[in-house]
Amino acid sequence: MRLFRSTVARAALLGASFALVSPALPLVQPTLARSAPDSFADMAAKLLPAVVNVSSSQTITAKNGGPGVGPEIPMFPPGSPFEQFFKDFLNRNRQGPGGNGGGNGGGDNQPAPRRAQSLGSGFIVDPSGYVVTNNHVIEGADEVSVTLQDNITLKAEIVGRDESGDIALLKVKTDKPLPTVEFGDSSQSRVGDWVLAIGNPFGLGGTVTAGIVSARGRDIHQGQYDDFIQTDAAINRGNSGGPLFNMDGQVIGINTAIFSPSGGSIGIGFSIPSNMAKNIVAQLKQYGHPRRGWLGVKIQQVTPDIAESLGLKDASGAMVAGITDGGPAEKAKIRSGDIILKFGGEDVKEMHNLPRIVADAEVGKEVPVLLWRDGKEVTVQTVLAERPADAQLASADATKPTDVTRPTDISGLGLKVAPVSQDLKDKFQLQDSQKGVVITDVSPNTPAAERGLKPGDVIMEVQQGEIASPDDVRKQVEAARKADRKFVLMLIQREGGVQYVPLSLSKAPASKGKQPG
Repeated sequence: MRLFRSTVARAALLGASFALVSPALPLVQPTLARSAPDSFADMAAKLLPAVVNVSSSQTITAKNGGPGVGPEIPMFPPGSPFEQFFKDFLNRNRQGPGGNGGGNGGGDNQPAPRRAQSLGSGFIVDPSGYVVTNNHVIEGADEVSVTLQDNITLKAEIVGRDESGDIALLKVKTDKPLPTVEFGDSSQSRVGDWVLAIGNPFGLGGTVTAGIVSARGRDIHQGQYDDFIQTDAAINRGNSGGPLFNMDGQVIGINTAIFSPSGGSIGIGFSIPSNMAKNIVAQLKQYGHPRRGWLGVKIQQVTPDIAESLGLKDASGAMVAGITDGGPAEKAKIRSGDIILKFGGEDVKEMHNLPRIVADAEVGKEVPVLLWRDGKEVTVQTVLAERPADAQLASADATKPTDVTRPTDISGLGLKVAPVSQDLKDKFQLQDSQKGVVITDVSPNTPAAERGLKPGDVIMEVQQGEIASPDDVRKQVEAARKADRKFVLMLIQREGGVQYVPLSLSKAPASKGKQPG
């Protein structure tokens, strides 16, 4: 089973359950549901002219490799005569230099370039010819065309693409105004509401399907901005980029992916919410690229263990695990170890919410950020910048190393640490400017081993306090024990990344004195 853009492969088992209401229990008042429409025909007739088929093509040049390059043999039952026919045909056209067939003639029989084509859907949002679709429908294309409902095909120009959000904006030239549809407010769509999908499944243009909103806020691990609407309206290959309508005829989603073991619809489809899409479409039209807000932090999930170690009541928010040099977060004095509880007045219920909230915020606008720091709430102001390209994002900063001493045992946690030395830099391939202390040994069946710590990991902070020596680690651990903490929180750096790791103190007795150093 594979993950498809516009088709996501995965199977699901459906079950049914029944419940009996006991007469002794209080009766729940019945909820009145809106009746299903008698027909979608009038609505479909109005919307169909604004939904288009999107066709993209690109030239693929096979690499010089002799036999084995070029298209693969289609799948046929073993022993089928078609299998042998295609095998013989393709082998004749895959002859390398000096072969007898195919190619360009002469002694240089290179495979000829071929055209690859993909089909998708789109919808017109401006009468002058602006068309919205998915980025993956036109990705890599050197030629894109749009076919209207009356079968007129127009060449399309790519105005802008958003790879992270999988949205693209096209423009076709027309001598008359085109029919359009408008974006609606996806936040007003509730689970159970009727929806209509129109698109080009399997190349069958103008296909209409109906269903309901099955769920909201789905994360299908396609990107950091996942917030999909789930629907059971039939969506198949070729529906990518097509609109999902509410009963007012407004676009509340862009159909993008499905779960399916075969590539066909099993009633689990996903659409990009219109409230996210319409902002990106406006930016693509104005700038040719998306302008997402950017804070400049690396974040991680707040677990119950981390929350307890920091005195936070609930395991909510996003924990700052790193700060980008020169970014908005650094300028706002946000620090590693802070937990972002609210951004611009909007609750950050979990780590996954923050990137989307920040991305939707206005670039250049001052935004209040509510933090949990040192056991209390703190509010700072930050001015968002435009998110740079991934290749331009700055790497973490580093400072000077500390003096060399021998490894020190941290009582009860099952690890030994030592300041950064040239020998340890060479042994564990650390940077010359590495700071913190290095873990040199981890004992089995200890809190450190249970959390996956290993020699070569570097402790940067303990309980959000910077570490410059093994003695700093020991003092912070003892302070956490005296405060009756169940966990001590460490900021660990490994392989270029950083992460907060809580170590259990309940499994280890408190130290009775200073350990030999």
